[in-house]
Amino acid sequence: MKHRVKRGYAKTKNKDLPKSIIKSLPLNVSSLALAFQLTQKVSRIGFDWPTIEGVMEKWEEEIIEFKQALSLQNRKKMGEEIGDLLFVLVNLARMLRIDPEAALRKTIKKFIKRFHYIEKSLYKKGRSLRQSNLIEMEKFWEEAKANERGR
Repeated sequence: MKHRVKRGYAKTKNKDLPKSIIKSLPLNVSSLALAFQLTQKVSRIGFDWPTIEGVMEKWEEEIIEFKQALSLQNRKKMGEEIGDLLFVLVNLARMLRIDPEAALRKTIKKFIKRFHYIEKSLYKKGRSLRQSNLIEMEKFWEEAKANERGR
């Protein structure tokens, strides 16, 4: 399902309103990249936290809101709060000058490598993933991490 982002201001009787500064954002990028570009653009005009501490306080606030939605089992609200948490993380990455898309891709690559280690380790023991359990898989996961540090 494609999501559409409306460009510019909503229709109004006042035709003298300027075009939105966020009108030119590309819509054909990932949501992560769009969030990064959006926050980058609005931060240039001062719509930003002055310090990292402000972003971290917002993170804590959003975690509390997510936990409340979770405790109520309100799926709609949980989805909104997950979106808010992701948006705060994008802001944190931007403030630290870290490309969130590249950071996530690196983590995915690391996850895949570690999961392959689990699969190979189980195969060497003559076992499949279905014949294993979380405790055994976690042991191999930790071995994979240790092997990475040993390099």
